[in-house]
Amino acid sequence: MRQSVKERKTAETEIKINLNIDGCGKNKINTGIKFFDHMLQQLAYHACFDLEIDVHSIDKDNHHIIEDVAITIGSAISEALGDKKGINRYGEKILPMDEALILSVVDISGRVFSKVDVKIKDEKTSDFETVMLSHFFSSLAQSALMTIHIKMLDGQDTHHIIEAVFKSFAKAIKIAVSIDEKNRNNIPSTKGIL
Repeated sequence: MRQSVKERKTAETEIKINLNIDGCGKNKINTGIKFFDHMLQQLAYHACFDLEIDVHSIDKDNHHIIEDVAITIGSAISEALGDKKGINRYGEKILPMDEALILSVVDISGRVFSKVDVKIKDEKTSDFETVMLSHFFSSLAQSALMTIHIKMLDGQDTHHIIEAVFKSFAKAIKIAVSIDEKNRNNIPSTKGIL
């Protein structure tokens, strides 16, 4: 099993994450941000990751919670993947949610890049500031050492757009971390390192 337990303690937050990449989507998530919890539940379920997240916010700032959760999830993914032997490395998914249509592409490359090309007209949905969407994926990419491209192909409803982003990303990363049985003992790079 590819698993990791990570803790992050700062002057702003205390976070503990328990991740099993080879899970079945079970999750227990408490960040203190209702909509964010819902999105992380979608991520866990659709990536088939078993994921437990517990957050204690010291400064009660949602920005720091979302950023630090992303950093800790990324670190947990990187640790759980180990030397990355046998993984597909690449994953992509175009996913609809009603009128919203989102493309997500992942490369577990060891190189950090994140581009979230999503136009959202609302500043908030529920208790989630929409500006934090791109910041979440940027922080995740940095700590997981991966490239992430997310593009909105269509959409109007803010909730649908953001939920489709998380579901699409989940499906893409599920493919990327899956084992390629024909290359189980190989690192998926001609450089021999990721």
